[in-house]
Amino acid sequence: MKTKIIVIVGPTAVGKTALAIEVAKHFNGEVVSGDSQQVYRGLDIGTAKASPEEQASVPHHLIDVREVTESYSAFDFVSEAKAAIEDIQSRGKLAIIAGGTGLYIQSLLEGYHLGGATPHEEILAYRASLDPFSDEELAHLVDQAGLEIPQFNRRRAMRALEIAHFGQDLENQEILYEPLIICLDDERSQLYERINHRVELMFEAGLLDEAKWLFDHYPDVQAAKGIGYKELFPYFRGEQSLEEARDSLKQATRRFAKRQLTWFRNRMQVTFYQIGESGVKDRILNQIEEFLND
Repeated sequence: MKTKIIVIVGPTAVGKTALAIEVAKHFNGEVVSGDSQQVYRGLDIGTAKASPEEQASVPHHLIDVREVTESYSAFDFVSEAKAAIEDIQSRGKLAIIAGGTGLYIQSLLEGYHLGGATPHEEILAYRASLDPFSDEELAHLVDQAGLEIPQFNRRRAMRALEIAHFGQDLENQEILYEPLIICLDDERSQLYERINHRVELMFEAGLLDEAKWLFDHYPDVQAAKGIGYKELFPYFRGEQSLEEARDSLKQATRRFAKRQLTWFRNRMQVTFYQIGESGVKDRILNQIEEFLND
């Protein structure tokens, strides 16, 4: 019997953390972070981690599990998220995955095996190359490759093409979970306003000092390549004004949010909720209760 879990995804700044905590309190759950940057100790502001108060109110997993000098991959996430979910379930609680790193969460839910020799960057690049194709064009590619897909849809077609392209490195493992995937969204102008406001709050909270520490000590590590830090490095090098770097960060974050939404629309079977609509949280809680009781 597959384990039922709740998955909360969506673009940055849309309110995933707050909803995950509310769901955890309502259904006796614990939160597993599905964010590739929140694993790093010392990088709190730029990664928008749940505050110490929020983490104290509900147990959180996969936050602060790596030093900034260490790497972290989808394979690491899948392995550690599985262990966290098993631990949560063993104590009679509900696991709630919350985050915006689509590759990590999809890899967990669909049983991807990412421990092979193929670099994850190559996998991502290949997936991105399939995005512009229409459903009809994808179907043609599937036919050309001699693949058979029962109940054809876009997500299955792209997955089949990936496996055919990369071979054994992408063989699926057993799918362990029955997820309810909730994707939060907002009207585009409102989402961008949220993002811009969050960046301003980050600066007020000390983002510049956090980024400068990373720049001074570990400018070339994987963690330094995350949005929230690398956009400020030109300022530290004297190549941009602080205002230019701040605007660059806002723009990069807005573009990232757009890419996140594209990923969740095209690659995962999600239920979208507009966070600004009246009564949306009650509808989400009702859907979760029906899912758990089914």
